[in-house]
Amino acid sequence: MEYTTFGKTGVRVSKLGLGGAPLGGDYGPVTDEQVTEVIDQALELGINFIDTAPLYGRGESERRIGKALHGKRDQVFLASKAVMRGEPYTYDNTIRSVEDSLKRLGTDYLDLIQMHELSDSNSEIGMKETIPAFLKLKEQGKVRAIGVNAFNPSLLLPFIRSGHIDSVQTFCRYMLIDYSAMDELLPTAREHGVSVINGSVLGMGLLAEAPAPFMNQDSPMFTEAQRRIQEIAFLRKSEPKGLIEPAMRFSLSSPDITVTLTGTTSLRSLALNASYSDGVGLPQDELDRLLTLFPGQPITW
Repeated sequence: MEYTTFGKTGVRVSKLGLGGAPLGGDYGPVTDEQVTEVIDQALELGINFIDTAPLYGRGESERRIGKALHGKRDQVFLASKAVMRGEPYTYDNTIRSVEDSLKRLGTDYLDLIQMHELSDSNSEIGMKETIPAFLKLKEQGKVRAIGVNAFNPSLLLPFIRSGHIDSVQTFCRYMLIDYSAMDELLPTAREHGVSVINGSVLGMGLLAEAPAPFMNQDSPMFTEAQRRIQEIAFLRKSEPKGLIEPAMRFSLSSPDITVTLTGTTSLRSLALNASYSDGVGLPQDELDRLLTLFPGQPITW
């Protein structure tokens, strides 16, 4: 397992992090016992970064993670998010959301709190209310670092430049068929010493040959993604699911990606993904070829 320093915190974190959405049952039934097994194995594999949110399982992910970490809290860098989808991103709601998360997780502090699902509609209120609430919580010792999450990388740039945050998280924007985060997000984060957490490196299951159930397979996005997958066939290492390893290595080996998240309840998948965090990226000729295919061409979701 490789490790790196998280933002300005000075804390060393594993380059592979465990994502909490599946642990809340968002992708299928899961028990408390299964979550404990997954987290125990993650710790054994050297994974010390766990990322969750109140949204995942409507609090069940946090509760299960808190239960699994009983007596082991000091072994992990624990990240969660605020606010729950559908609620206003106000100062008071932000404080309440974090307090509720702390209770579910059974801890008195979070290593990282992140604004969840930044969009155009909540960008301004996030800067004026959510971030000040995070700063207050940091002053109180209830959070140690502050982050912002968004699907659209351009929304994250003002927050990076504000000097208030330690990390950003985006998803589906640094993967084999869409690496548009390289255009502006990664250079800007690097310039300001802000860590980048990379989610959904398998493109919501597209690169694992198991697209998420909510995907419209008749959409232009799906058609374009499939076209691009055909173009990167040279990266396949095995059949089936031969793009999982190159997808993981592409992200894990990037010096600009601090943490690559893996969301799974499978002990086998977790072990395989951990094995890719060995510092070995794509062969240089394959990487060079890949980066000529879709430069500056984000997929429209």
